Amino acid sequence: MNERVPILRIGRFLLVSIQIDLEDQTVLRLQEELAEEIVRSGARGVIIDISAIDIVDSFIGRTFSTIASMSRLMDAATVVVGMRPAVAITLVELGLSLDGVRTALDLEQGMSLLEATLDGR
Repeated sequence: MNERVPILRIGRFLLVSIQIDLEDQTVLRLQEELAEEIVRSGARGVIIDISAIDIVDSFIGRTFSTIASMSRLMDAATVVVGMRPAVAITLVELGLSLDGVRTALDLEQGMSLLEATLDGR
């Protein structure tokens, strides 16, 4: 079906709220669109809300890591929020570490974490 994942701007940040089942093509399109939006908007942070995701495979896990690396290269910190325990366990079992990606329990904590990061706290 290949749906789009919306990318919303909230101040200095971009919010990616994933509310659909991710297919490989969808996550690849998200990666491209997010890179373009970081450049276009000059965003300093990216919050990826995965609270609606029940499972991840190795491709999607690696793509999240790539998105974080790409964002960092464009001077935008990345925070993943809403990770369910089953998703965290799967990532560990697959041997995937999301290097450079900070995590928070929810959107509010994620925004506070990004604010603190940008303010040098």
